[in-house]
Amino acid sequence: MRHRLFGPEDEVVPGVRYGRREWVPTPAFWAAIADLEGDEVDDYVSPRGTPLAEDLAFCLLGGYGVKMELNRAAWERLDEAGALRADDVPSEVEFEGLLSEPLLVNGRLQKYRYPRQRAGRLHIALKSIRDTPPDTDDPISFRNSMMELPGIGPKTASWIVRNHIGSDEVAILDVHVLRAGAMIGLFPETYRLPRDYEALERKFLCFAQALQVRASVLDAIMWREMRILFG
Repeated sequence: MRHRLFGPEDEVVPGVRYGRREWVPTPAFWAAIADLEGDEVDDYVSPRGTPLAEDLAFCLLGGYGVKMELNRAAWERLDEAGALRADDVPSEVEFEGLLSEPLLVNGRLQKYRYPRQRAGRLHIALKSIRDTPPDTDDPISFRNSMMELPGIGPKTASWIVRNHIGSDEVAILDVHVLRAGAMIGLFPETYRLPRDYEALERKFLCFAQALQVRASVLDAIMWREMRILFG
């Protein structure tokens, strides 16, 4: 158990009061869940220890408009077909064919929402990292190299970095985490993405440090709980 000295009215970071653990979604609420979870939360990551091509594909298949269950089902389709481990990167047409067939999600067949768009991005990205493997030693440089690929912004690039090397130097600020941050006053209502991503990330990382919670744990539990609360 971490020893925090905050009272309900104390500010964790400027402008953000700690609150009480029974008040959703105060910092105290997030801290209490983090204490229960421990140091690892694996709710929205690809399988640990997978090659970069598989981590990158998992993240490219997700994002706006694609729920996690559909994201995972699409990734599993490509994985089972051997498309992510092939010596020759499959063509856009081959990827599109695999993604166009209905996927089994929670016992029901569903269509993947963006088969053509993501097929093109997958082909280019996987070919790029095969031909020019990025340096993954430095999380920020690694993220910057991922952002040079089509269709990858700071959130998706951070997600790739987190999945592949487990870094706490980046934060995955998706819509659920952004909503949680705005509700407690951590993020200003006027933010704009992707323009303000790095500024929001700095705020988030300082917040995580103040709560004595790993950034990778905090953004994961925020994502999960806000998804349950608000859909």
